[in-house]
Amino acid sequence: MRQPTFYIPHGGGPCFFMDDPKGVWTGMEAFLRDLPGTLAERPRAILIVSGHWETRGFQFTGAAQPPLIFDYYNFPPHTYQLTYPAPGDPDLAARAAALLNAAGFDAGVDPERGIDHGVFVPLKVAFPDADVPVVEMSLDRDLDPALAFDAGAALAPLRDEGVLIIGAGMSFHDLRLYGRAQANDPSKLFDDWLVETAANPAERRDRLIAWSRAPAARVAHPREEHLLPMMVAAGAASGAGTHIYGERVLEASISGFRFD
Repeated sequence: MRQPTFYIPHGGGPCFFMDDPKGVWTGMEAFLRDLPGTLAERPRAILIVSGHWETRGFQFTGAAQPPLIFDYYNFPPHTYQLTYPAPGDPDLAARAAALLNAAGFDAGVDPERGIDHGVFVPLKVAFPDADVPVVEMSLDRDLDPALAFDAGAALAPLRDEGVLIIGAGMSFHDLRLYGRAQANDPSKLFDDWLVETAANPAERRDRLIAWSRAPAARVAHPREEHLLPMMVAAGAASGAGTHIYGERVLEASISGFRFD
């Protein structure tokens, strides 16, 4: 069966694997944990785009057993001992790169790079058995939303091959405002725009390409690397986008979406 695509929040660093006495991350963790149960069929593999890997052109991890990249800082020592031994899928990496090349994109396979915390942290919650092969996709470092959206469209055939395409980021990502009341209004304005945009497939590409003109856009995303994974997920879909997660986290409205 055709797999959907998702744009999910990956949380803050290794947040789901730390003490959380105030329950800041409880709702997001529950959303991620329940995500596989919403699928009609177990995915053959996962292709996941992270906001933490930027390259010239697009790259895909090609290691048979990708290591973990602990690209977060000043967290408790035990969070640097986390494991996620999901296998890679070199054939999927090559197939994805070939689809992009055929569509005129610069794309290749990196046989050595591991998966970063924007990948292994949410997947360790959602797929804790680490038994679904994982390939990470980079963002083109020009951060062109049209490029990201159209790359997603080129990858759409993978959905009919049992591949679950996930964009992992954060729908609000101004680190200076997290935890501050100043995040409330702008995050809600931008979040409302995202929900409306996701639900409108006829105008979705044009709206997402012009995302920086949305209400409070540059407050929500001073730099867009955590939003562009949504472009890839939306580009790989043709149906309406459904708002499947919404919560105020650290004073900011955060959302997740499913695209069919």
